[in-house]
Amino acid sequence: MTPNRRADAQRSRAAVLDAAVRLLGTRPDASVEAIATAAGVTRQTVYAHFPNRDRLLAAVVDRLTEETAAAMDATGPDTGPAAAALLRLLDAGAETAGRYPALLEKISSVAVPPQDDHERHAPISDRLLRVIRRGQDSGEFDDRLPAAWLATVTIKLTHAAAEETAAGRLSRAEATRAFHTTLLRALAAPPPLPEPGKTA
Repeated sequence: MTPNRRADAQRSRAAVLDAAVRLLGTRPDASVEAIATAAGVTRQTVYAHFPNRDRLLAAVVDRLTEETAAAMDATGPDTGPAAAALLRLLDAGAETAGRYPALLEKISSVAVPPQDDHERHAPISDRLLRVIRRGQDSGEFDDRLPAAWLATVTIKLTHAAAEETAAGRLSRAEATRAFHTTLLRALAAPPPLPEPGKTA
């Protein structure tokens, strides 16, 4: 493939992905034909880049993951107290995800092998792990538990907050407040033991 043809292929693939994110964000069951039309290409062009709908959805997930990771990096996760940095990181991720609720619900309903799901979310979990380990090193977070476990707890709590909001049981502000409070309690380092001969 010549450089010009390669560049054209990259542009058409990007156009398809842009259209898919835009269209599926409001119409998660939109057809490949509709996505092709929105991208200004033929259906055959879509299939040339993505052999089936599942491959297209996987690429959309990768695009959203990249967008979320970039938003997280922009919060300065390596500066300031780890607890504050972690909350900034998570709020940025939630804000990005909040732009595509219908699309993410659709994606979550598609069964994927556990290993594929783990690899797909690795860029996000890696960022959480980095801040959690920093908090363990600084004494802010409990270092008796594996950082990977605390990252898993963090992710599960984000899902719980999103589910409560989606179900209408909590407003977004209430869910965010509950999430922050619960998370910091779960990750907090234990209080220091009293000195010998002294009561707590």
